[in-house]
Amino acid sequence: MTKQPTQQWGSRLGVILAVAGSAVGLGNFLRFPGQAAQNGGGAFMIPYFLALLLLGIPIGWAEWAMGRYGGRKGFHGAPAILGVWCKGAWGRYAGVLGVLIPLGVYFYYVLIESWCLYYVIQYLGGGLGVDGAAPIADQVTKTQGFFADVTGSAANGSLFHSEGHLLGWHPIVWTFIATATLNIYFVYRGLSKGIETVCKYAMPVMAILGIIILVRVLTLDAPAGTTGQSVNDGLGFLWNPDFEKLTSFKTWLAAAGQIFFSLSVGFGVIINYSSYMKKKDDVVLSGLTSSATNEFFEVVLGGLITVTASVVFVGIALTMEGAKGGTMSLGFKTLPMVFAQMPAGNLFGAAFFLILFLAAITSSLSMLQPTKAFLEESLGVNRQVSTTIVTMWGLAGNIFVLWFTHDLVALDTIDFWVGTFFILVVAGVQIVAFGWIFGVDKGLEEAHQGANMRIPRVFRFIIKYVSPAFLLVVIVGFCINDLPGYLNTLFGDTENAADSRKTWMFLLLTIAGLVAITAVGARHWRAEGLDLDGKLPAQD
Repeated sequence: MTKQPTQQWGSRLGVILAVAGSAVGLGNFLRFPGQAAQNGGGAFMIPYFLALLLLGIPIGWAEWAMGRYGGRKGFHGAPAILGVWCKGAWGRYAGVLGVLIPLGVYFYYVLIESWCLYYVIQYLGGGLGVDGAAPIADQVTKTQGFFADVTGSAANGSLFHSEGHLLGWHPIVWTFIATATLNIYFVYRGLSKGIETVCKYAMPVMAILGIIILVRVLTLDAPAGTTGQSVNDGLGFLWNPDFEKLTSFKTWLAAAGQIFFSLSVGFGVIINYSSYMKKKDDVVLSGLTSSATNEFFEVVLGGLITVTASVVFVGIALTMEGAKGGTMSLGFKTLPMVFAQMPAGNLFGAAFFLILFLAAITSSLSMLQPTKAFLEESLGVNRQVSTTIVTMWGLAGNIFVLWFTHDLVALDTIDFWVGTFFILVVAGVQIVAFGWIFGVDKGLEEAHQGANMRIPRVFRFIIKYVSPAFLLVVIVGFCINDLPGYLNTLFGDTENAADSRKTWMFLLLTIAGLVAITAVGARHWRAEGLDLDGKLPAQD
């Protein structure tokens, strides 16, 4: 098996920005405001911050330490690293999900990314055709119709049968091709020249544009003749909790799921990125810094911009209603009405969706790197071959989702299972491996190697007991609340059920391929004498 030259980050700031770039994405600017609006605004924020403290940060620290330790043993993929920490084959095969998640999310994420770019282009070209003076009902019809046309939700393959356009393809298809090409180009450039470079430039641009738009939103006047639609009302909706909402398990479930999706914890990305760090590189402060950066973009920019602006122009009731069609829909369906009524609305609309596009591309670039590393160490192929395989695999998934667009069933199916449920499973495996199998004391000792700050002692108890228990409740609740309805839909006799089954077949083929590659890799690692079952300490 050919030994590949070890990749490294160009700087510590580079890896922090890259991990933050992976975390900062559509989950911050679309999913978080939608979740908050769906779940009572301020009532959502209490379980959200508890999940951050008890799940996101401690499991994130564990993942950073696990990845760096695995890298010292010569491993960079989730299957091999989890095999080391779980001390056996079951960990390796559970780690397959740590490759499936970023790859599977990439299948649909690039498509949403192309929607954002298309909206930028439309706003720069004169807007979406929403008349800010028209009745709200007419504006809702216009924005929802535009979104349905862009997504091709009317029928499978409709984006490739659009009359009056070049080759009969909807323009979004060309936007998708441009977006996919950008992703492939930067993935080929590798860690420091590709992912790190993009994040170093994109993150500051996002922050500057976001702050400008936030200042504009916070200085908006309430529409004439309205009550309950001021900036203060928007801020109050987001920060004043309705304590009755806290009795709903759905609110707690949504908050925990948002933390995992947003921070990329259990995603398979952090464990790969940190594997390229050296023994004395600080994973404690790096983990905390990347989490704090993500929270700034999510709560300060994403939440305050989207929720506050929506309340100012359409009120609390329509803001909550706009999020019911899916947590990602609030930005696409509601904010165009906001921009239509705002002075220089097309300029602010273009800037906002540019932020979404930059946030999305910094995330999507990270999603192929774990699979690249997995292929290189399992099959012994060089970086060019692994990149070619993974980009073609990702492109196949993109095209699948781009074709099966009816009611966005393929996208929602992958997001439900790969982008939500499997993340909880991987996070659970990681925290059990760190706190119980490897041992919480040894794990914290590993995390503190080279650390400029120590993890507070209370987190020893949280990591070993609170996080696993919290996670178990979330997974059981997830199954009780969402699984029965989904299974009824999956096995029904409808077009949506048929599309769901096709999507599952595609996912099962992907999983089978990853399992087979893991088995091949295990034979190679054992033949090379590598400590794939974690029986020996890491060599320094």
